[in-house]
Amino acid sequence: MFGCSHFDADTNDNIEIKQPLSAVTVEESTPNSSAPKLNSTPYNIHDVTEQVINVKNKVNKSKSVTTTQKKKESVMLNVVLIKQNPELRYGCEVTSLAMVLNYAGVKTSKFDLYRSVRKDSDPLIKSPKGDILRWGNPADGFVGDMTGRRAGYAVFDKPMIDLINQKLPGRAVNLTNKPFDQVLEHVSAGYPVVVWTTGDYRLPDRWEGWYHGKQYIKTPLDLHAVVLVGYDTNYVYLNDPLSGRKKVRVGKQQFISSWKALKSRAVSYH
Repeated sequence: MFGCSHFDADTNDNIEIKQPLSAVTVEESTPNSSAPKLNSTPYNIHDVTEQVINVKNKVNKSKSVTTTQKKKESVMLNVVLIKQNPELRYGCEVTSLAMVLNYAGVKTSKFDLYRSVRKDSDPLIKSPKGDILRWGNPADGFVGDMTGRRAGYAVFDKPMIDLINQKLPGRAVNLTNKPFDQVLEHVSAGYPVVVWTTGDYRLPDRWEGWYHGKQYIKTPLDLHAVVLVGYDTNYVYLNDPLSGRKKVRVGKQQFISSWKALKSRAVSYH
């Protein structure tokens, strides 16, 4: 048996038809005072299939309309401020993520994320002059010692995405290399975003390079990570774990230039 009340337009289940495929006839019911008289016009199976496809298209169209949201002109999210110091001197990324996850309702802390984030344990090797020759890759895990007892550096987006998925399975969103307007759309939808910049939100000016295996890594040492919590026409607003300031106002174009110089890295959740 098949019909509207038994068909799920979101599935690909096969419909079993016990009558010949050439035609399906709707029989007249026995006349009585309460039952309506049905038309006995034969329906070709191709007509039925076409109706099923039309139903699917209508459902999909409806879903696409309801999930589309227009970016608001200005947004400000009230995200709790967490400071990285004094315990995590180089822990701006996990501290920023702690703010984001707490906003999402996850009970976690910067210490929990510090212990959980993937690490790249390759040791720091310097030349006699003090230049960095070899070290880890932030794309693989946190490089160095986050506490500051030894030299530490940073971690990039992919290990952070893995960390978000540990706390919010399947809900991590990597906005890296997306247009900045798309990052703002995510904030507009109610989700704070961890973004990479520099300590003064300007272009980096302390570049360094080293080898990781055969790979040469060139990256700025004045890298920093903060939480994008709001924006308006001319400014973005940041929670900064290093300065300990909440809703720091920064010129939008200035910040975008800094963000792009740091390879447009941004992570969040949905």
